Amino acid sequence: MTDHATQRHLYVYYQVAESDLAASVAAVRAMQATLVAAHPGLQADLLRRPELNEGRVTLMETYAGGVTLALQAALDLAASRLPLSLPRHNEVFEPLA
Repeated sequence: MTDHATQRHLYVYYQVAESDLAASVAAVRAMQATLVAAHPGLQADLLRRPELNEGRVTLMETYAGGVTLALQAALDLAASRLPLSLPRHNEVFEPLA
C-alpha cells in the first residue's frame, strides 16, 4: 500500500514586489530550512516566474516527501510570521497510480 502523505506535493505561490525580492527569498529559504530540519524526508524548493507582472515577482514554494496536513499547518503558521505578500495560494497534487 502506498503512503499518499509521502507522495503528495505541495505548491504555494504568491507575488512580492520586485524591490522586496531579496528579503523575501532570504526569509522563505530560512523558513524552508527550519521545516526541512523538523520534518525528516521533506524536500523544499523556491522558484520564480521569469517575467514581472506590474513590478511584482511570482514566487513558488514547492514541498515533497511527507506533505501531511500537520506539515501544511506548520508551514501556514511559519509563513504567517514572514513579511510576505498575501494571499498565498496552496495547491496539493498526488502522483497518478
